[in-house]
Amino acid sequence: MKYLQKLGKALMLPVACLPICGILMGIGYALAPAAMAGEVNGYVASGTAYTIGFFLIKAGSALIDNMALLFVIGVGVGMADDNDGTAALAALASWLMMTTLLSTGVVGTLMNLEEGTAKFIAFQKIENPFIGILAGIIGATCYNKFKGTKLPNFLAFFSGKRCVAIIAGVVSIVVSAILLFVWPIIFGGLVSIGQSIVKLDAIGAGIYAFLNRLLIPTGLHHALNNVFWFDTIGLGDLQKFWAGMTSADVDWSLGMYMSGFFPCMMFGVPGAALAMVHTAKSNKKKVAIGLVGSAAFCAFLCGVTEPFEFAFMFLAPGLYVVYALLYGIFVTVTTLLGFRAGFSFSAGATDLIFSASLPAAEKTWMIIPLGIAAFIIFYVVFRFAITKFNLKTPGREDDDTTDETKVVLANNDFTEVARIVLEGLGGKENITSIDNCITRLRLEIKDNTLVDEKVIKSAGVAGIIRPGKTSVQVIIGTQVQHVADEFKKLCK
Repeated sequence: MKYLQKLGKALMLPVACLPICGILMGIGYALAPAAMAGEVNGYVASGTAYTIGFFLIKAGSALIDNMALLFVIGVGVGMADDNDGTAALAALASWLMMTTLLSTGVVGTLMNLEEGTAKFIAFQKIENPFIGILAGIIGATCYNKFKGTKLPNFLAFFSGKRCVAIIAGVVSIVVSAILLFVWPIIFGGLVSIGQSIVKLDAIGAGIYAFLNRLLIPTGLHHALNNVFWFDTIGLGDLQKFWAGMTSADVDWSLGMYMSGFFPCMMFGVPGAALAMVHTAKSNKKKVAIGLVGSAAFCAFLCGVTEPFEFAFMFLAPGLYVVYALLYGIFVTVTTLLGFRAGFSFSAGATDLIFSASLPAAEKTWMIIPLGIAAFIIFYVVFRFAITKFNLKTPGREDDDTTDETKVVLANNDFTEVARIVLEGLGGKENITSIDNCITRLRLEIKDNTLVDEKVIKSAGVAGIIRPGKTSVQVIIGTQVQHVADEFKKLCK
């Protein structure tokens, strides 16, 4: 859990880039509906509004479409011991190595795969968030392990940080070789599950929605989407809906694998976001509003939910499972009630409006009662879970209490404060990891018997927390960054 929370913290920087992109895309699609729906229902790709809208759509999609690459850099830097850019370079090297070796062109040649086969389809979506996060972890781990490597004189140029990217590349080759055989098995297994789910009607639609959300972090939700939305096994719920067909033309209730996402994305996500804002600590509410508030707007307008989901899925993984379960329940209920709408992009207000006049659309007015129910239920469930289990959603981090942020150090010489703290921790030889958050110096040590809390407190710090045998947190206050910088210098 501690590792996942560190990963979640590392993802905050790239995730913070996404909300504005979703807003730009939402406004763009509102101005240029033809960019989403083509010439369906009279929407034409021309005019000043279309030009401006198309420009905004591409501006927003520039980052949304490359979200995995943002994760590569964010996780690489965020998971590195001292947030050094060398880790980001190593992560990028890992990403390029894996996405190239696992691309359809390379895999097709190595394994003699034909386009359209199950294994070929598995590698079509290899540039996904899971591979991005994995590359970031490889880059950061290689940096933490090998940044101080000393090589013989004839290889001395590649000593230290210069060898990190090379090692990350080698590790990525090994990982790619493993994924070459493992990835299609996982992908194929999910396709098989999807084929079995089809037989369960409304319950199957709910199970699909649950798995769809649950697999978002890995990118493997595309395996299920291929089964239900496209014509991989003869379904093609999305394709046939937008082709103007009705349920009379197919063997299932057309739109059932898309409709239930609308109340969840348009109203459920804003309800969950409001719960996060209400449960955030008083001095962090503005931060929470800025992060999840804008993400909720994205979800409502155009169905872009990743900025919201990646903001908490690693900070509170249990809550994310509950979130996916709520999707499953609502999709089942929506299917049974007969609400039918479809999307060509995602389940936001824009697509709801576009699809309302298509032949397969039914009872679209029900988005109002369903949306109100989703908003209330998501809000109540999220608020209860967050407060009951003290989940560390945005704005609820341990380092955000009012008492800590008002700490006044006894010594304004940050170098001296760092020196005293280091002395109290048993010297630099006892330090294995250095990190800091908003108000705390977070440290990993070798021997906890060498820690002298009296010496540390003599520096004027607010307190000391020891969450584990090798973990020490020194509460510095808002000046922690200055102390952390000096502390790192002393440990070199």
